[in-house]
Amino acid sequence: MFTTVLTRGPVVRPEIARITGLSSAAVTKAVKPMIEAGYLEELPQGERAVEGAGRPAYPLAVRADREFFVGVKVTADELIGVVTDLRAQVRDAHRMAVSGRSVEQVVADIAALVRELGPEYAERTHHLGLSVSGDVDRPGGVVRYSPFLGWHDVPLAELVAGETALMVTVENDVKALTVAEQWFGEGVGADSFALATVGVGIGCGLVVGGRLVAGGYGVAGEIGHVPVAAGDGPACHCGARGCVEAIASEEAIVGRARAVSGDPALDMAGAIERAHGGDAAVRAVFAEAGQAIGLGLAAMVNLVGPERVVVSGEGLAAYDLFEEDIRAAFTTQLFGAAARCPLVVRPLPWEEWARGAASVSIQSLFAA
Repeated sequence: MFTTVLTRGPVVRPEIARITGLSSAAVTKAVKPMIEAGYLEELPQGERAVEGAGRPAYPLAVRADREFFVGVKVTADELIGVVTDLRAQVRDAHRMAVSGRSVEQVVADIAALVRELGPEYAERTHHLGLSVSGDVDRPGGVVRYSPFLGWHDVPLAELVAGETALMVTVENDVKALTVAEQWFGEGVGADSFALATVGVGIGCGLVVGGRLVAGGYGVAGEIGHVPVAAGDGPACHCGARGCVEAIASEEAIVGRARAVSGDPALDMAGAIERAHGGDAAVRAVFAEAGQAIGLGLAAMVNLVGPERVVVSGEGLAAYDLFEEDIRAAFTTQLFGAAARCPLVVRPLPWEEWARGAASVSIQSLFAA
């Protein structure tokens, strides 16, 4: 019930009952303690009142400043942190370079960043969300495998909680971003949707039946490891060959661009510049990456059938170089009515990833 007000409010009680399937009496009973605890408020009389057959129904709204949440996106090179309110609106943001990639260094850096973020919100901040790329066991708070950090089986939630005295939730970074979109962005009101990210890796978060899908092993939606090339395709860091990520990740694109250009010092920015400048061989590298992404997305849509797919990530800086190939492969490979699934491109800054981590901590509090 609370999440309905959080994601769709201000909203009147009859509408809450319609959305949730609860009776009016059950809604009233559930609302009362949330109002008493200061999480919900009834808008003042005369403000957006809705006239019904009986007395006016006054909308309920979340008191955004009742509690604050910290979200931190952990990368191999830096931490991006935000403080948000209950509506996941960013109140403060800060970045910090990591002192090293060891578990001890990153945990200490997270604690230092938390101390710097919004000290004026500290008294009402009890929850911290962390987002990390790779295989994450959210219930256990363990990073089982993060290729970019080189971590295996790290009890990150426990370690960071010990340093910060906050309640810590750890989630895969793409799934965390998906939660933010589900509750506060493109996914509000959608029963099913997918969020795909293009950049250092290729990720995907899935919402089906209004719930984020983790799967039996916590790795549902990993389209980056869908095989789209033959058995002799390029090797992937996961140990397989021909994965989408082995063809379309930033590292893969740069590696092949260096090979075809003969420039071993080429970086992603240089590859993009060469492609824009008309280098046919480098443009072909981006085209192949686009085709791989499109095939991976189509496989996911054919299997899961989301209402829409949102594409985001830091790799969108090069999106114009492979958009046509993504859409062509995506459209060609879709089956039947799935061809109507829209592909929405939405660039998001790094702070949105940290906001995703904060959204996970908000979700953890109220899902409990």
